Amino acid sequence: MMRMTKLADYGIVLLTHMAMEAPGSMHTAQELATRSRIPVPTASKLLKSLARSGLVVSHRGRNGGYGLSRDADAISVAEIIAAIEGPIGLTECGTGTEGACDMEPFCAAKGRWAPINQAIERALRDVPLSAMRPLPSQLVRLAGGNGVAP
Repeated sequence: MMRMTKLADYGIVLLTHMAMEAPGSMHTAQELATRSRIPVPTASKLLKSLARSGLVVSHRGRNGGYGLSRDADAISVAEIIAAIEGPIGLTECGTGTEGACDMEPFCAAKGRWAPINQAIERALRDVPLSAMRPLPSQLVRLAGGNGVAP
């Protein structure tokens, strides 16, 4: 099974919660952690990484917090994963990082992974953050069945 890291998954979840709100909305790390059920230290760490990458903006002060830097339609899932994990790839040798693998000098498959990694990255680039928003029917389940959106 191929899997992305839990941190990348959590990053997508945090940004999805932000994308569910009106454009320009600001959110504290505590608020997002509570809504997503991600531990506050993890949410804070991820939001700082996402801010460094330019996917979210942070504002200090009484009404501060984090907000999306662009519309949810203009942020791709690939950008989120890359901001948290680095270059997208199934293997190190397909990401263009020279010397990342100890087997590189004698690997028979060296160079063959690049087209596969590029196809995966292209597919993830084609999925906007807005597509990750839950459907209206899923909001009731997310809210614990009380009919109130989280």
